[in-house]
Amino acid sequence: MLAVLAFGFLLSGCVSVMEEFEDRGNAPIPMKLVNQMSSNGMTVSDPVLVRIFKEESELEVWKRDRTGRFALLKTYPMCRWSGKLGPKTTSGDRQAPEGFYHVTASMLNPQSQYHLSFNLGYPNRLEAALGYTGDSLMVHGACSSSGCFAMTDEGVGEIYAVVRDAIRGGQQSVQVQSFPFRMTARNMARHRGDPNTSFWQNLKEGYDIFEATRRQPQVSACGRRYVFDTMFPTSAPLDPLAACPAGEQREDPLVASRQAAEESAYQMAISGGNLTPIHAYSDGGMHETFRSLLEKRGVDRLSKLSSRTEVPVSRPEAALADPHRIRERP
Repeated sequence: MLAVLAFGFLLSGCVSVMEEFEDRGNAPIPMKLVNQMSSNGMTVSDPVLVRIFKEESELEVWKRDRTGRFALLKTYPMCRWSGKLGPKTTSGDRQAPEGFYHVTASMLNPQSQYHLSFNLGYPNRLEAALGYTGDSLMVHGACSSSGCFAMTDEGVGEIYAVVRDAIRGGQQSVQVQSFPFRMTARNMARHRGDPNTSFWQNLKEGYDIFEATRRQPQVSACGRRYVFDTMFPTSAPLDPLAACPAGEQREDPLVASRQAAEESAYQMAISGGNLTPIHAYSDGGMHETFRSLLEKRGVDRLSKLSSRTEVPVSRPEAALADPHRIRERP
């Protein structure tokens, strides 16, 4: 059964408030998931990587296996996210962030009002330099969002434990990649008229590296954009707003091959037509499994299932109006 605790939020984002609750932050990873790791050549202390997809309302946890590459451990349905497709830029815009983030031990909150949570670190260095505002953007429990990713208490309990044990095992920070959708060539073609297209093309560079190699891309920022797998002559942090200095980009034939294939598939998708029209979100989305519960059983029942203290589902009418019913897979 899904579990939940109370939560609160500010206009700038989701707020994690300390209260006297049980020591849930030290709850072990469920044995079923530990056994799955073992059968896949992983340990609880091996590094992890998280990917988030708004349109599909899913969060993936990847773990490095004995080959040294990342393999998918589990995909979690997302109960609620807010805003629309596109990056967060302004405090109070209800936007859930898109970009590349790094979660450290200090960003884990074992006593969150959202049951458990971890801060994504928005705004990152690039976003802060661009003047984006807002804070306290989380992955947390319950099914209510004001710029966060709400995973239900049960879902965030597993995710939190896996991230926590990887950090305890020596991983300095966990990379979180947050995307508007699975960045396939067809999805890029479906969204090609969006004003965020240039930004999404930049995100796709990092997405393609991981898809092609199953290794974590190295992320820097300069020239007002993300830069991936590039070695620069200085060890000092780059100025995200300044032109990128000369650097040596890592060449990987797997990445080059994928990028060529994606470009071909993109052109084919455009020329083939029959692309699903895109409509604006009313306010965020919800995974189809939770939407079905909301439709059939109502907001009270979903609140009870997603939250131990029955936190109300945020803006249920908007969740039901989620326009994206196509779920693209890689």
